Formats: sequence, structure tokens, C-alpha cells
Amino acid sequence: MPPQPQVRRSFQEFLKSFVGIVRVLQILLGAGLWVTIAANKYEGSIHFVLFVAVFFWLLTLAIFILTLLDKQDLVPIVGGERWLLSNVIHDIAASALYLSAVGIMIYKTEKNSYCNLELYKHHCLYKVYLTASFFACLTASVYLLSAIYGCCRKCRGEQTVV
Repeated sequence: MPPQPQVRRSFQEFLKSFVGIVRVLQILLGAGLWVTIAANKYEGSIHFVLFVAVFFWLLTLAIFILTLLDKQDLVPIVGGERWLLSNVIHDIAASALYLSAVGIMIYKTEKNSYCNLELYKHHCLYKVYLTASFFACLTASVYLLSAIYGCCRKCRGEQTVV
């Protein structure tokens, strides 16, 4: 049975809204970060960056699907009328942890900058870490933008995400 016209319109409304676009960006940039790291050799503090990327990618994907299907009322404790506040807290936590991940990636990039020479023949992770730093910075920025937007909506007394 094809979806009802109301449901299809609701999907399109959400996907065209600011929150929908930002969530899609968060999912794509977060996936870009963790795929970049996971596809290469990593060690030490990069495990934390990978944890942050995968954890918030999965959480953001779940929030996106729940909001897209308009099923946030089914989530105990944080759903319903608390959904906007829950989204803001999620975005603030993601921003904070992604900013620490950016710091780690920048440190690792600088630490491996010696092998960015043309004559260096060994395996070098400089370009991988530089790409991951770029993705982490963009992702942190998008989460911060979403947190600010959600805070503004909450301060105006709105209860819904869209």
C-alpha cells in the first residue's frame, strides 16, 4: 500500500525544513569522519574520535528517523513535549565532544606533518588525519548551529522540532 498523501507531505516538509537539512548534514559528515578514520590504521586517542563519530552518528540517525516518522511521542521520558529540549541537549553534547575530537585530530595531524614531504617513502597518515580534521570541524560546526537554532526555538516557547 503506498503512503498516504499526508504522510508523504509530512516527510517532504521535514526534509525541506532547517532541522531536516541539518540532520542530514550531520549524518553525512559524521559518516564521512568515521569512514575516513576506520578505513585507515589508527591508534591511541584516535579511538576516542572514532567513538564520538560512531556514537553520535547512530544517535543522530535514530533521532532523524523518529522525527521523520513523527514518532517522538513513543520515546519514554525524553519524547513528547520534551523532544525539542532533548534535541538541544543532544546537539550541545555532540558539539562539545566533537570539538574535543577536532583538537585531537589537529594534534595528530601536526604530529604527522613531518611525512608530508615528496621524498618521504613510508606510509604516512598525514592526509588521512587532515581529512578527518576537516570532517570533524564541519560536523562540530553543524551540531553547534543546530544547538543554537534549537535554543532559539526553545526560548521562544516552541515545543516542536519542526
